[in-house]
Amino acid sequence: MLIEKLHINPKDRNLYSVILVLAETFDNREIKEMLSIVLGDLGFSTAVVHQEALAAAFGNGLSTTCVVNIGAQVTQVVCVEDGVALPHTALALPYGGDDISRCLLWVQHRHRTWPSFKTEPMKRPMDMLMLNKIKEAYSQIRSGSFDAVAHVHSYEHEKSVGQQKTRLSALSVPPMGLLYPRLLIPEEYPPPPRPWFQDCDDMLEDTWQTNDGVSGNGGLGAWDNYQMLPTRLKKFDNIGLVEAIVSSILSTGRVDLQRKLFCSIQLVGGVALTAGLAPVLEQRVLNTIPSNQPVERVVVLQSGRNPLFIPWKGGVILGVLDISRDAWIHREDWIKNGVHVGSGRKYKDSYFLQSQIMCYYNA
Repeated sequence: MLIEKLHINPKDRNLYSVILVLAETFDNREIKEMLSIVLGDLGFSTAVVHQEALAAAFGNGLSTTCVVNIGAQVTQVVCVEDGVALPHTALALPYGGDDISRCLLWVQHRHRTWPSFKTEPMKRPMDMLMLNKIKEAYSQIRSGSFDAVAHVHSYEHEKSVGQQKTRLSALSVPPMGLLYPRLLIPEEYPPPPRPWFQDCDDMLEDTWQTNDGVSGNGGLGAWDNYQMLPTRLKKFDNIGLVEAIVSSILSTGRVDLQRKLFCSIQLVGGVALTAGLAPVLEQRVLNTIPSNQPVERVVVLQSGRNPLFIPWKGGVILGVLDISRDAWIHREDWIKNGVHVGSGRKYKDSYFLQSQIMCYYNA
């Protein structure tokens, strides 16, 4: 990739610096491995690590916001105040866009709308890519039942591509799995093993906060009629996105900050493009906030750019601003002793690598 796409020859890598934008689920062991690859194996001169939530905030020009990053396999909620990600607000949920795609396939088989020719999205990456494209094009949240006509392709081995037009049903159901997670884990299509999620439990144990007194707003819709299949629940599997947002913001403990955050919810990731998701979150988050909390408004911000790429844009901004140069790690220092020159702190210290405390808006 470096040679063919970026045209960076190995002999020239010492002229380049690297910005690592990493999710909050990365623990220090994984971050150190990434740095060893970038600085040791690949030979770049310097590197800096930034949290994905912080980069997302800067990518949208925000200094205080609640970042809701809906990825392919995990959804993260983190609050950012004045350019600093607050570790005690971090909350990770083990579902994302891939789970919505699985739910889409389950719903179509339940309604017998999926074509009969052979497709295996759970086994073949090409079929899963097709399923993801259908999800992105047609899944949306709206009242009542929603159907649409789509083209389903078959990519059987050594055969020409097959295509069939079909009317897909109940397309509002899969994205509502973000609010009702048990929709996303039917036994017919179990998700692949995700040992990495359990691996980071210890690292996030002190920062994952839940509010047992918070419950989602019921409401009625087409998705409410679907059976919630029993499953082996593990930590936070049964928490919907609404409860996660409310819990994360309330964990800040300050009314003035909570009001700001409830009016500055930022959706990041490809699923953020789902039509109807933002207004549903606004209504249900507002209705889920405990009555003793003095919060009158909830606003999900409209992104001016593709939410899929905002964290990377923010990483570029953080690198260009480059005010806190002592946050950068030099190759020689990392290889020789792994100690940040001038800081007296080892890289293994908790949150030292994850949290680069910077606020350029006040500079």
